[in-house]
Amino acid sequence: MNGSITITEAALASLIGLTAHEVPGVVGMAPANFREGILKTLGRAQSREGVVITREDGRYSADLFIVVAYGVNIPTVAQNITERVEHATRTLAGIDLARTRVHAVGVSHA
Repeated sequence: MNGSITITEAALASLIGLTAHEVPGVVGMAPANFREGILKTLGRAQSREGVVITREDGRYSADLFIVVAYGVNIPTVAQNITERVEHATRTLAGIDLARTRVHAVGVSHA
């Protein structure tokens, strides 16, 4: 029996968001757009919040919008996120990301 497996962009975004949350120094994800900001305000934030997936020429790219802890080295945190996200998508979803961009949009004392 031959079949196929489809991984939706929403599932990929959730995987990426959960992976980013595990990186030390990440306080949380920031809304990537106005709609996400409204959903967060209404209490409907999800694990894929702060992750934008785009597809060009059959390859996926990810943009992550993060809030980091005060005092951490932001470039190091961003590099750790990139490495972990690319490893997770490759090993858990079988997807090699064309590009991973991390946007530090806030700093928190939390």
